[in-house]
Amino acid sequence: MPHRPDPRLDWIRLPAMAVATAILVFALSNHAQGQEAEAPAIVDMDIDRMEAIVRALDAGAERADAAFRLTVEDVPVLIVTDPRADRMRVMVPIRAADGLTPEDLQRMMQANFDSALDARYAIAEGRVWAVFIHPLRSLRRDQLISGIGQTVNAATTYGTLFSSGAGQFGRGDSRGEQQKLLERLQDRGQDI
Repeated sequence: MPHRPDPRLDWIRLPAMAVATAILVFALSNHAQGQEAEAPAIVDMDIDRMEAIVRALDAGAERADAAFRLTVEDVPVLIVTDPRADRMRVMVPIRAADGLTPEDLQRMMQANFDSALDARYAIAEGRVWAVFIHPLRSLRRDQLISGIGQTVNAATTYGTLFSSGAGQFGRGDSRGEQQKLLERLQDRGQDI
């Protein structure tokens, strides 16, 4: 009897196959044209470069050694770095962790799987946070800006969509939870 792949795993294989095919087509087309793709100059992230990016987002941003405080869309954002450990973290405080229900915790973990994407929900020092964590040196400008935006979105959608705003990944539970929210809102508007 021939081996048949588990059809439940198709959702994993298809995106990987599509990406591999796209890379192969790109490589072959460049080779066929006799062109070598030139890689853009890669500049490692450091604190001064990060400061320039942060100040472009908020001219009133404050720097204290290797940390920054800025405001994005009226949301306070903290960025903490440790150049020696090659780490950085964007953080937005959301609420006190006291009183979180098991349902709250489950919903945050569901969102971490599929709708928070590069941002994450976390608990530290008695607070719920939206965070984006990345190695410092390899962080690129666009990744930093995206990480800040996703973290702000994750914080502002806490309790509703639980989303970083950067799309949704595959087969998690968030789409169903978001649909329930829409249905509840529609039900409330029925009498109008």
